[in-house]
Amino acid sequence: MPDSIVIIPTYNEKENIERMIHKVFSLPHDFHLLIVDDGSPDGTGTIIKALQRDYPERLFLEERSGKLGLGTAYIHGFKWAIERHYDYIFEMDADFSHNPDDLLRLRQECIEGADAAIGSRYIKGVNVVNWPMSRVLMSYFASVYVRFITGIVIQDSTAGFMCYRRKVLETIDLDKVKFVGYAFQIEMKFTTIQHGFNVVEIPIIFTDRTVGTSKMSKGIFKEAVFGVLQMKINSWFRKYPIQKI
Repeated sequence: MPDSIVIIPTYNEKENIERMIHKVFSLPHDFHLLIVDDGSPDGTGTIIKALQRDYPERLFLEERSGKLGLGTAYIHGFKWAIERHYDYIFEMDADFSHNPDDLLRLRQECIEGADAAIGSRYIKGVNVVNWPMSRVLMSYFASVYVRFITGIVIQDSTAGFMCYRRKVLETIDLDKVKFVGYAFQIEMKFTTIQHGFNVVEIPIIFTDRTVGTSKMSKGIFKEAVFGVLQMKINSWFRKYPIQKI
C-alpha cells in the first residue's frame, strides 16, 4: 500500500489538471492522487475520468455537486484518506503555483520527525513570482496579523501546500473546522499547533498560475481577517488534548 496521497481540490481547472496529474505521477515516489472536484462546468471531471484509465490504481476522483468551498473539499479529502490509512496526506493546488517536485521535500520533513510540513512562501524572504505587489502585501501581512492575534510563529499561515502525518488529521475534530477559504488554512495550522504537534516550514517558490482563473475574492480575505479573531477567542473556551507521535 503506498503511503502518500496528494489531495487537489478543483473547480474549472481543465487547462491545468492533465499536466498536473502526469507530473505528480512522474515523480520518483509512488504518490496517489485524489481530486475533489466541485462540479466544474468546464469539463475538468471528464478529463480526470479519462486519465483514470491510464492510472487506475493511483488516480481517484470525488465529485461534489456545486461549489462548496476549499475547506470542505479538503475535509472531504482528509476523511477519505484517513479511511484508507495513508501515512502522509498532502494539500496542493491544481494550477502549478505549487511545484509538485516539492512534494518530495515535504514528505521527507515528515519522515524526519515533523508532524506537519508547510511549503512556505515567507520563511526566507518573500518567494512569490508573478503576483501583483498588492496581493503579495495582502498575503504577507495577513500572516503577520495571524501571528499577532494567535501567537503562533508560522511565517506563512495561509499556505495551501502542506503535508500532514495521518495522526494529526485523526486527532483534529475535522467536523469542527469552521472556515472554508483562506481562514481554513489558518485554522488547520492553529489547531495542529494547539494539539502539540510539531509543525515546520520549508522554503518554496510560489509561482502564480499562468492559465485558468484565480479563486481569490475579497470575501475570502474578509473571512481570514475576522475569522482569526473569532477563532482565537473561541480557543479560550476549548480544550485541545496534547498529542505526541
